[in-house]
Amino acid sequence: MTSPSFYDIGLTDATASRVKELGYENPTPIQQKVIPPILMQRDILACAETGTGKSAAFLLPMIDILAHARRLRIRMPRALIVETTRELALQLEENFIAYAEHLELTSALLIGGVGASKQEQKLDRGIDVLIATPGRLLDHIANGKIMLNDVSMFVVDEADRMLDMGFIPDMRQIFSFLPKNRQTLLFSATMPPDIQQLADDFMINPKKIFVTPQSSISANIQQELVHVSSFSEKISTLVQLLNPEHVTRALIFCNRKRDVDKIGKELQNRKIPAGILHGDMSQHIRLECMQKFRDGLIRFLVCSDVVARGIDVSDISHIFNIDVPEHPEDYVHRIGRTGRAGKNGHAFTFALPDDKLLIEKIQELPGAKLNTAPPSAHNLPSNKKHTLPHKKNSQKKHTRDDNNAPPFIKKVDNHKGAFGKSDQVPDFLKKTPPS
Repeated sequence: MTSPSFYDIGLTDATASRVKELGYENPTPIQQKVIPPILMQRDILACAETGTGKSAAFLLPMIDILAHARRLRIRMPRALIVETTRELALQLEENFIAYAEHLELTSALLIGGVGASKQEQKLDRGIDVLIATPGRLLDHIANGKIMLNDVSMFVVDEADRMLDMGFIPDMRQIFSFLPKNRQTLLFSATMPPDIQQLADDFMINPKKIFVTPQSSISANIQQELVHVSSFSEKISTLVQLLNPEHVTRALIFCNRKRDVDKIGKELQNRKIPAGILHGDMSQHIRLECMQKFRDGLIRFLVCSDVVARGIDVSDISHIFNIDVPEHPEDYVHRIGRTGRAGKNGHAFTFALPDDKLLIEKIQELPGAKLNTAPPSAHNLPSNKKHTLPHKKNSQKKHTRDDNNAPPFIKKVDNHKGAFGKSDQVPDFLKKTPPS
């Protein structure tokens, strides 16, 4: 059966053509199921894992709906999208601008860490779409700088993350400022009871769409569990695993911001091209770091869960969980940054003896298959210098002391270097072929 095109699911020719210009031929499953009822003005309660294209699933029909009977009023947006983090809000606005290039629709951001004067000037002129984080939005409402009386479409993105971050009271307050005659779209990667209750309280007969099993994990991701006994062993193990040239681009997650700083600086001291990103950094530095990672100027990014959801960086080959996530859902979102668009990915989780219960909870998730690495994999040298891949014209070769390497990354023949021929590299460290 032939997959439908964007022209077949109810979008206007102008919007469908624009999406095609951007290189997208066919809608994803979530887009196929969500776009038609949105265009019919239905409330939507959608559950889909990260990386399935749910941002476009609400942005594209929103653009078509707002393009008709356009009327702007000062400080009164026509549509409101609430995101959990500044990074997600910024990325979403970039997508909106790209999709709506053929129209005169306008947007503004309300997020912390960025000067508000330019955004307030946009609000004073009137805008179609406001993209905001909960705290900054409520501040502007309290100060009388914005009113939500004209909002006809309201989108709550990453609703389960809102719950994890303690934003549900804020969300209930935001709902109270909205007109009752509106369309509400709630998207979530998982559907815990509190989110279902939020939908019951504020949505009218929503169409429920579940594209994948709740908290599911892509089958394209090879999952490895590495048992360690100390924080220092985590660092030495990480350094060893980052050495192979097959780890082309990686995210390294920590539960605590201080550990993000500690590990990031340790890698930098070892001349490993790593960036540092967490919520206590200024917005300017965070944006600069993320752009360097996107552009390939840094191959590894040590971060907190601020980038676990929704950040669109292509070709991430590996995920390293320095700490076992405290919530199983966070594991889904962390490793969901790899193995996307049909490509293979690899995820390593470092576990201390006290992490047994957290690991058991993760193992209960659909698709969670953590393969335990051999115990001898932990006996790694901590003073080995990281060597970056040399240019093709270099006469030097990237080598490893094989006597100290763990069994699952040792070479398997007498060839020089860390590995033998490409077909002898362990499966979970093989470079992902172009899709």
